[in-house]
Amino acid sequence: MSPRLRFGVFLAPFHTPGQNPTLALERDLELIQYLDKLGYDEAWIGEHHSAGSEIIASPEIFIAVAAERTRHIRLGTGVVSLSYHNPLWVAERIVLLDHLTRGRVMLGVGPGSLPTDASMIGVSQAETRELLEQSFDIIMKLFRTDEPVTFKNHRWDLREARLHLRPYSNPLFDIAVAAVASPSGPRVAGRHGVGLLSVGATQATGFDALSLHWDVMEERARTFGTHVDRSKWRLVGPLHAAATKEQAYKDVEFGIEKWFQYFQMVAAFPQMSVAGSNPREMIDFVNTTGLGAIGTPDMCSEQIDRLMKQSKGGFGAYLMLAHEWANPQATKRSFELVAQHVMPNFQGQAYSTLEAKARAMDARPDLIAQQAKAVEVMTEKHKAELAAKARSSAVR
Repeated sequence: MSPRLRFGVFLAPFHTPGQNPTLALERDLELIQYLDKLGYDEAWIGEHHSAGSEIIASPEIFIAVAAERTRHIRLGTGVVSLSYHNPLWVAERIVLLDHLTRGRVMLGVGPGSLPTDASMIGVSQAETRELLEQSFDIIMKLFRTDEPVTFKNHRWDLREARLHLRPYSNPLFDIAVAAVASPSGPRVAGRHGVGLLSVGATQATGFDALSLHWDVMEERARTFGTHVDRSKWRLVGPLHAAATKEQAYKDVEFGIEKWFQYFQMVAAFPQMSVAGSNPREMIDFVNTTGLGAIGTPDMCSEQIDRLMKQSKGGFGAYLMLAHEWANPQATKRSFELVAQHVMPNFQGQAYSTLEAKARAMDARPDLIAQQAKAVEVMTEKHKAELAAKARSSAVR
């Protein structure tokens, strides 16, 4: 048996500008409820403040609502942009959620992905990664010790700062640092011995960097005396499944153009580079570049197999990027097909029933013969008993 791969969703979210945001957010909540019923393990919720499509400003508030509507699925910030926030308040909010969810919360952090967010609060792109490292150092010290933290830079002034509450989780909830193509995320994660959240894992640059990222993790762990665990490594990528490839292609005509146009013309996020001028070109780009899979559940399984091989040692979770390429009904059906036909292949649930079927098929001819013989013997026995009974009656 191989280790059980966890499955989840990475919900930025992506919604077409101009539509009713209240209903869009409700769809996001309903999707997480549905995934909880299907047995998905995790849902990660993004933080964005501009550009019109990714409309959740506070993953913590969204998680608090989602937690009340679900029972099992674990809920993470995907991610809190640490360069935007005072690190003490980030730590305080996550610890509060840890208590409110009885340990179902996870903390994902990053520097901030949309330059239009950072520009509104005077944070330059040149400083976001340094602020990420400084903030994360503070947060991890607050989580792992009772020592007060004093720190000052041009954005924060902490004076004998301490957590108000200790975490509910023992010893600590899952924590992951986001990575796209550069080594900055793995460097921070490896230094502190936490998980890695590879958001751009299926992009060409991210795919090429997969094994490099884990090499960086292990090197930093050796340097700082920490431990890193592949089961805490999560890869993010888009999938859409339908019963047939033709149906999957038809499904995504609903919204794939708007998703591509967001990255081509709106979001100043060069790491997410996509090409295509019409739905068929966009579908081909997804499938031929390895960005994701649009097609049958078997095609989705092949995509995950490919990532397993490229990672050179495996990872702990595959997170499906939520995208609304298809309408809500087809989107839910896609998640259902993945749960029914893809997840068992990576969770040790498919082979046992398949092998039971194969054993039964191999044994079937002999067992049929045995059964026929048993019926024959019983039939002869019954005939003999009737004959004996008839003879006994004749004598009387």
